Amino acid sequence: MREKRTYYGYSTVQQRKLLYATWEATGNVTQACQKARVSRGLFYYWKKRFDEKGYAGLEEFESRAAHQLNRKGELIEAQVVKMHNDHPNWGKARIAQELAKANNWVPVVGPNTVRRMLQRKGLWPERPAGEKR
Repeated sequence: MREKRTYYGYSTVQQRKLLYATWEATGNVTQACQKARVSRGLFYYWKKRFDEKGYAGLEEFESRAAHQLNRKGELIEAQVVKMHNDHPNWGKARIAQELAKANNWVPVVGPNTVRRMLQRKGLWPERPAGEKR
């Protein structure tokens, strides 16, 4: 039977400061991690930043918010809106297929991306929460 593993969530600034203060005092990574209740992986994750900036570097962290790297261009969004306005009875799948057809059958956007684009422009009807089809 396997040993039950401990789950460590996101660390706080106080935990990180305690981690490195304990490590500097004892020189023992395992003991410092146990006292701060963080994983060894987190110790090494923050170590480079601690070496460069000291305790001030432990306060900064990268945002966990989604970075919209996959967002499609304005040109594609304009084409989606134009197709929706020209053919109001077409759904999201048909618009995605027509865009692929115009691009030599190479998919440009997926149906749900078409829906999100139309929602941003206020052209897709919103269903009340909890309502089923």
